[in-house]
Amino acid sequence: MEFKDFMALLHPMLAVAIVFPMLGVVLNMGWQTMQRRKQIAIDTKSKIPPVVGSEHVKAGQILSGSVVGVTLLGLAYPIFEHIWSKQVWSKNSFQVIFIVLMFVATVASLVMLYRATPALWRGIFATLTGTGLVILGTQDGVYRRTNEWYWSHYYIGITAALIMVFSLAIIEDIYKDRSNRWRTIHVILNSIAVLLFLGQGMTGTRDLLEIPLNWQKPYIYTCDFTNKTCPKP
Repeated sequence: MEFKDFMALLHPMLAVAIVFPMLGVVLNMGWQTMQRRKQIAIDTKSKIPPVVGSEHVKAGQILSGSVVGVTLLGLAYPIFEHIWSKQVWSKNSFQVIFIVLMFVATVASLVMLYRATPALWRGIFATLTGTGLVILGTQDGVYRRTNEWYWSHYYIGITAALIMVFSLAIIEDIYKDRSNRWRTIHVILNSIAVLLFLGQGMTGTRDLLEIPLNWQKPYIYTCDFTNKTCPKP
């Protein structure tokens, strides 16, 4: 396995080592928070400690940041691999500079989203972060599988990342809203996100099976993918 192959594995490695374990932690704490709220609502003394709510928020923030970070890493490898292999810098240096600035701006917007308190600024930085993810995802080199968008690792991943960004933006609103409207939206969207994460696990495994090692590509890409045949060596 060459260095390029190792770099390609950083995205799935971090997803398995950080994102999915954190997903389990957040789901567990979210369930406990909901059960405690129900028990208190019917005047039942809960054995679940009060701190579980704040810990759920902290774990959720870590999960959201991890998802966006892993998504950026997953986009960075194919984009810069394409830039390197196609010598894009010598052909269109402005495009390369733009891409680098977009990565920097997206990361900066995410950091500011964590720090912002007023609703207006949370909305602005969430929009900038989401826009950065979408723009980077349209760059050459990113394998989008658009003909099967409903089963695409890219489209499912971008959708999950955007939900995480939105979840970060509405944390303050959840605690201020007495009608629980924002809490309900949060629960619905993140229930959808859980299904998307399961889809990511399946599509990511599939893509790892389909992507050949760097030294195998010249032969593999001579195969007929429609008829599922390869030339005899």
